[in-house]
Amino acid sequence: MAEKPVTLGELRKTGWVSRPVKEELRLNAIAKVRSSEPMVTEVLGYENTVMPQLETALLAGHDIIFLGERGQAKTRIIRSLTGLLDEWMPIVAGSEINDDPYAPVSRHARDLVEAEGENTPIQWVHRDQRFGEKLATPDTSIADLIGEVDPIKVAEGRYLSDELTLHYGLVPRTNRGIFAINELPDLAERIQVGLLNVLEERDIQVRGYKIRLPLDLMLVASANPEDYTNRGRIITPLKDRFGSQIRTHYPLEVDVEMDIIEQEAIVPSVDGLDVVIPNFMVEIIATLSHLARQSSQVNQSSGVSVRMSVSNTEAVVASALRRSLRLEETTIVPRVGDLSALVATTAGKIEFETLEEGHEAELLDHLVSSAVHGVFRELVPAELYAPVVDAFEEGVVAKTGDDITVDAAQMLVSEIPALSAPVQAVLGDEEGEPSAAMVASAVEFVLEGLHLAKRLNKESSGGRTQYHSR
Repeated sequence: MAEKPVTLGELRKTGWVSRPVKEELRLNAIAKVRSSEPMVTEVLGYENTVMPQLETALLAGHDIIFLGERGQAKTRIIRSLTGLLDEWMPIVAGSEINDDPYAPVSRHARDLVEAEGENTPIQWVHRDQRFGEKLATPDTSIADLIGEVDPIKVAEGRYLSDELTLHYGLVPRTNRGIFAINELPDLAERIQVGLLNVLEERDIQVRGYKIRLPLDLMLVASANPEDYTNRGRIITPLKDRFGSQIRTHYPLEVDVEMDIIEQEAIVPSVDGLDVVIPNFMVEIIATLSHLARQSSQVNQSSGVSVRMSVSNTEAVVASALRRSLRLEETTIVPRVGDLSALVATTAGKIEFETLEEGHEAELLDHLVSSAVHGVFRELVPAELYAPVVDAFEEGVVAKTGDDITVDAAQMLVSEIPALSAPVQAVLGDEEGEPSAAMVASAVEFVLEGLHLAKRLNKESSGGRTQYHSR
C-alpha cells in the first residue's frame, strides 16, 4: 500500500486505466478460462453443469439470478465472485460510493476533484470491500437499498435541495463492485420496482432530488423456486432485466456428496483422541441424503439440503465421541449404532409428505436402513458373507452396542473367522493399516448389513443389540 499512488496526478503517471466493473470481471474471467483455473473455488459438483453457465454469463457481462432449493451453494458462489475483481481499486478519498478518480459522480468527489485537481487524494479499496449483500426481508425499504435524506445533515444547516444531505443506501455504496440480494422473492414488489433503473438504466433516484447518479455495478440475486408461490414472486419487469438465470442443483452423485462432507464437516478436536471416519460411514450418510431426494414420502419442493449430510456427519462423530469417552478409548470411530443420532439432525431438515404424528420417525428409520443396506450390497458381495451366515447357523451369537468396547467387538473376528473377508472388503479403500476401532466399526456394519439383507435376525434392547441366525 505504501508504494501505491496517493494523489490523482500520481495515479495518471502510473498509466492506470479505469474499466467498468463488468469489463473487469470479464477480463479476469478470460484469464481464468485460459489458464484452466476454476471460476469459483470450494464448490463441488457443478463443474459440468452450473460453472459453464456462470462462465458464459460473466463473459457476456450479465447480471445473474441463481435459482435453486436450499443448501445448493448459491450464496457461496455469489460471494466467491469477488475473487474475479482486481485486488485493489483506487477511489477518491472519503467517497461513500467508491467514486472513480477519473469520473467522479457524487457531489463530494466532484467538488474535491475540482478544488484539488491533480492533488486530489486517492484511497485504495480491496476487492473484499467491493461486495455488498442484503438478505431480502419483507421490511426492507427503498431507503435501505437506494438511500434517504439524512435529517442530521439537514439539522447541520444544509438545504434539503443540497445533494450532500443524502444518505446513500447499500446499492450506491457498492458502486464499482458486486451487489447481491439473497431470497429476492421475499422483497416487497413495490421495493423491487426500485431496482428496475439499477439493472437497465444503471442509475438511482432518491425522492424528489433532481440528481441522476449513474452507477457501475453487477447485480446478483438468489431465489428458491418455491418462493414464487409460497412467500412472494419476482415481478416480471425485474426478471426481464437479469441477463442470465442459472439453475443450481444438489449433487448428482454420492461420491460428490462425500467430497462435500469431507470439505465441510467440522470434526471435533480433543486432546489425546484421534477421530477417524470410515469411508463406508460417510457413504451411508451421503446415500441417505440421495434416497431422501428420491423418496415420494419427502417434500421435494422443499428440498433436502447438503447441510443435512454435513450435520449428520458431525452428529455421528459426536455420538462416537460420547461412547469413546465413556469407555475411555483413544480412537474415535463412528459405528452403525451411532446412526441413531441422525434423528435430531434430520428432523428439521426434511419435510415429510404425511400428517400422521409419529410416522416421520418410521420413515426416517426406513431411509437410514435403506442407505445402510445399499452400501452393504455395494461393498460386500454374497460370496464373501455366505460363510458368515453359515457360522451363525451353527449357533454363534454376536452382541454390539454403546457399552461394547473396541477389543470386545474386534474379538468377534477371532470367534468368527469368516468375518475377516467381508471386513477387509469394507475397509479395502481405507488408507494405511486399519486400527482396532476401524475393524470394530466394520464388524458392526457387516452384521447390520446381513440383518437388513434378511440373513440374520436382530434383537435390540436398552442400547444393546444381539444378532443370531434366522
